[in-house]
Amino acid sequence: MQTRLAEWIRATPEGEEADSILRRCVHCGFCLATCPTYNLLGDELDSPRGRIYLMKQMLEGAPVTQRTQLHLDRCLTCRACETTCPSGVEYGKLVDIGRAIVEKKVARSPWDRLRRAFLARTLPSRALFGAAVALGRAVRPLLPAPLARRIPARREAGAWPAARHDRRMIALAGCVQPSLAPSINAAAARVLDRLGISLVEIAEAGCCGAVTFHLNYQDDALGYVKANIDAWWPHVEAGAEAIVVTASGCGTMVKDYGHLLRGDPAYAERAARISALARDVSEVVAAERERIASLPRAAGGPEAVAFQSPCSLQHGLRIQGVVEAILRDAGFRLTPVPDAHLCCGSAGTYSLLQPQISRRLLADKVRALESGAPQVIATANIGCLTQVESGTRLPVVHWIELLDVKLRDPGTGS
Repeated sequence: MQTRLAEWIRATPEGEEADSILRRCVHCGFCLATCPTYNLLGDELDSPRGRIYLMKQMLEGAPVTQRTQLHLDRCLTCRACETTCPSGVEYGKLVDIGRAIVEKKVARSPWDRLRRAFLARTLPSRALFGAAVALGRAVRPLLPAPLARRIPARREAGAWPAARHDRRMIALAGCVQPSLAPSINAAAARVLDRLGISLVEIAEAGCCGAVTFHLNYQDDALGYVKANIDAWWPHVEAGAEAIVVTASGCGTMVKDYGHLLRGDPAYAERAARISALARDVSEVVAAERERIASLPRAAGGPEAVAFQSPCSLQHGLRIQGVVEAILRDAGFRLTPVPDAHLCCGSAGTYSLLQPQISRRLLADKVRALESGAPQVIATANIGCLTQVESGTRLPVVHWIELLDVKLRDPGTGS
């Protein structure tokens, strides 16, 4: 695609990156078939190709309107288009640039500004979000069923093994997961402990920054990024092997730290190192496949599992088939999931900001997941877990929790 950027953006880092991305797009349209919003709405401006066209116009100096804002807001940033693009267009990076520009040029309504600011302040704060979840659980019996299903039940974490192994890895605790499902990281710690790896959380680390970044509070997001790097760095220098992330949405963000801070002389080198150390928990477990095979298996529990592969896992991190192989090796039977590449509609804050589209995507996803008659649904991202859980009566868990139960010593239960 030929571009001629406007003077105000041309010589900037954002302009140079956008220009490079735009020039790779050849208008082939392969992305349309895999775009959830285009499939639902049928409007090409709600497809990657259409949104690229809108951003190109904007970057070349055309007026920026609420129409541009609307279509960029409707994008899930699921990045399914990147997986299918034959030209390697980094659409996710381009839409981040485009949204940041639109945010400065198009005013939002007072209500829209208020709810976005509320989400940007509340979700990254464990204290504020934890208090909100506790209140929601307290009044849950009084709420209408559709709303009550949006508030997840309490999940007990269980024991976290003491750090006793020479091999150590750092776990990202994150912001919402400790309140919604502390059981996930605890299960990961127990599984890795059986594999001779101690997993530790660093108290000073917090939100990965993804929520605020995608709400266009990008400077605030970089503050969270830098705080995490500062918190983790002494442990990296002390020999921590990896930054283990159990929420694939957060993992996609941490993998991008090096890119986000590439122009910051104080953080660029450390950020690149952190990104290189970032691992989805499935990558860590898969690397220990032979050791897992030697561990005893607990009897009982669900056998038929539908795995909902989050967009951030399969399109952001490009991890496909790894979790499925781990679960099969552990003795689970995976049921078929049609259109497994499509988004469940969670997408960070998307389910709150675009509820109508989100609910339609959720209904499609639940039908696909339930079509193979599973006993349980497994996923790899906390946002997807709570989204899918709100639309089904089947239990929904993180896959590492299934593996944790399966690998418990049948003699001791631990």
